[in-house]
Amino acid sequence: MKFDCRDDIIQLTPLWKGERFPNGRPRVPDDILRRIANTTVEEMWMPLYVRGYKYQFEGRLKRSNPDMPVMVGRAVTAVYMPTRPDLANYLLEYAHKEEGRKGNFNQWPLEDLVEDDVVILDMYDKVREGCPLGGNLSTLISNKTKRGGAIVWGGVRDLDQIQGIKNAQFYYRDTDPTPFLESMLVGLNVPCHIGMAVCMPGDVVLGTASGVIFIPAHLAETCVIDAEKSHARDIWGFQRLHEGKYTAAQIDSAWEVGMWEDFYDWFHTAPEAEPYRHLDFDKELDDARHGIIRTFEDEMNEGQRLSQPSTRW
Repeated sequence: MKFDCRDDIIQLTPLWKGERFPNGRPRVPDDILRRIANTTVEEMWMPLYVRGYKYQFEGRLKRSNPDMPVMVGRAVTAVYMPTRPDLANYLLEYAHKEEGRKGNFNQWPLEDLVEDDVVILDMYDKVREGCPLGGNLSTLISNKTKRGGAIVWGGVRDLDQIQGIKNAQFYYRDTDPTPFLESMLVGLNVPCHIGMAVCMPGDVVLGTASGVIFIPAHLAETCVIDAEKSHARDIWGFQRLHEGKYTAAQIDSAWEVGMWEDFYDWFHTAPEAEPYRHLDFDKELDDARHGIIRTFEDEMNEGQRLSQPSTRW
């Protein structure tokens, strides 16, 4: 076995066709990260859900830094299990001798962090004697990732010190003064799960007050386009509700052609829409003019079709 194996990472992320880090982890472009930072969890959730990715969100976490409303970065994953002495001793010896790693299991995922990374630690919901991060390692993460952070499905210690870190965000289940004990790292940059959510190395991580969502690298651009379209429509919808021009039922249902034409005119002239004018709503307007109304079920069926694998297993 190898930790952080390039061949394995590439094999596990075959749908990603873009740039990769030296270890094979997908590197979603910086501009996509910045655009995702301007969306919400709900806006990113929908395009994932309709494509069959139903286990990407987890909301049962606390966060260290309410002054940092949004965290976005690329996932570095680590999976832990309770200590089994024979396996733990082998893994330590192998990593130290064959891979030149230093220190303990909880330090290895942090060795090669870069800017905009987010460390994803599956600590199997262990809090007592299961805190992989404290003040020192959290400071290291903030220094390396610049504006990233970590998500721990388990505990953290030194919370007072972690809360003092202002350029990073740390999500965690709970706190305990006990250190990292009786746990072993069994996978680095492998599939992992945070509560009900599945995360892969290179996924784009979006963290807000609502929780965290993991966006597969190969869907990041597609999902952010859908999310931005939803966001633009919401801006228009909120304005029209304040004006009393439409009811909430009209805004929330499939739009009639007159509403689409109203939105289309607003989209091309309103100052509030300027940040979103790289988007194209021509198809939506054309469908409305031809009486084509797409329901949520239609979106689900289309998403499922697009997400089908290209080969049979």
